Amino acid sequence: MTDLHRLSIRELSEGLAGSKFSSRELTEHYLKRIAKIDAQVQSYVTVTPEQALAQADAADALRQSGMANVLTGVPIAHKDIFCTQGIKTTAGSKMLDNFISPYDATVVAKGKVAGLVTLGKVNMDEFAMGSTSESSYFGATKNPWALDHVPGGSSGGSAAAVAADLAPFATGTDTGGSIRQPASFCGLTGLKPTYGRVSRFGMIAYASSLDQGGPMARSAEDCAYLMNVMAGHDERDSTSVNVDADDYVANLNGTSVKGLRIGIPKQYFNVAGLDADVKARVEESLKKLEDMGATLVEIDLNMTDAYVPTYYLIAPAEASSNLQRFDGVRYGYRCENPVDLTDLYKRSRSEGFGPEVQRRILIGTYALSAGYYDAYYVKAQKVRRLIQQDFLKAFESVDVIAAPSAPTTAYKIGASLDPVEMYLGDIYTIAVNLAGLPAINAPVGFDKDQLPVGLQLIGNYWSESQLLSVVHQYQQATDWHTKRAAIAEETV
Repeated sequence: MTDLHRLSIRELSEGLAGSKFSSRELTEHYLKRIAKIDAQVQSYVTVTPEQALAQADAADALRQSGMANVLTGVPIAHKDIFCTQGIKTTAGSKMLDNFISPYDATVVAKGKVAGLVTLGKVNMDEFAMGSTSESSYFGATKNPWALDHVPGGSSGGSAAAVAADLAPFATGTDTGGSIRQPASFCGLTGLKPTYGRVSRFGMIAYASSLDQGGPMARSAEDCAYLMNVMAGHDERDSTSVNVDADDYVANLNGTSVKGLRIGIPKQYFNVAGLDADVKARVEESLKKLEDMGATLVEIDLNMTDAYVPTYYLIAPAEASSNLQRFDGVRYGYRCENPVDLTDLYKRSRSEGFGPEVQRRILIGTYALSAGYYDAYYVKAQKVRRLIQQDFLKAFESVDVIAAPSAPTTAYKIGASLDPVEMYLGDIYTIAVNLAGLPAINAPVGFDKDQLPVGLQLIGNYWSESQLLSVVHQYQQATDWHTKRAAIAEETV
């Protein structure tokens, strides 16, 4: 019973179904690991042992009655951006340090219906704005592979919790790479679904036309199990698309790698700042897929230079609009002894928001202001359409598009990256959000410092099954997804 954390989701499900262990025993195992190990990693903001054990006991009772689902009794960690009834939901911000949600996000509610056991809420960049998880009010999360390095962001807590075996899988959100980049930095599989595939109801908004929830786990198979829970139409989310979700687990072998056309954008592999080790590992993984029968096709994505400026106009503009609700009046942080309403607004927001959030609000407010709206925001939306068309043209000749997930491996904590340098690190991920496409990260090796490297595969709309299937088959032929950081090897 000391190595339950080494089991895949399928093995956990089979073990529970076969009464090899109970959900209570499994949940207690993870809670003990969190208590012993997480002080080093700092992946959790809130751990919920009493609720978790109550949910585990309820799951065991369902198993006894023969009413269990395939995932009944399996533990999960939720990114602290999903509202959880009766549990603090902070979005990594001082602004919401005292906010206890009165309702569950749809993703959380679906997890409860599936019988998942919530271990707690995991850390993130404040309001999902960042690539390192250092902007959290609750302190920086550490990368389990190297504790002096970042786990990536904004879903850094989700990635670190899974990579340290402090949860078997976790929810994340991706506005510009916030699932794929931390999955890359922590050696995990992470899927950003098509925009509208997973409900955003109860997910605290950063940039509403870009945000999308998705699964983070060790393997494509594990992600498929969680996608079966998360995906589907939700009438409470006006952007949720009424398209039937697939059975992602059943479809894991549904796409043949043999004959698969993989687009290789030549612009992506000539980006200044692309680390030589990252490039080499990605190219090796593509060679492996080629050996498995895929065809590599060189393509042009001519809008590459427009990705970063377009994203960093649209996302902050939407953030400026979304975050105006945090004003110290109705809920969240409120400054002490305001002299008038203006003072209440100013001090609540300047004291409640961290510097990165304030920076993006200011950029967004400027882009939306009179005299600049047409020159910046409207023009960025037009360029966004061109980026989308660039991808759609590419998909006329290829099935998926390959790229690094990030130009480098994980940064050191406290690395003196200026904001522009940090934003340029999103070059490979943000266009997917601008176009609303699905994309997945798969671990494909390590750099010279033994930090994980990730391959990104981008699909056409609604092709999550295809992406999971291709990565699943790659993972049947390789073992990178099974590698564990030293801290994950600790027993309790």
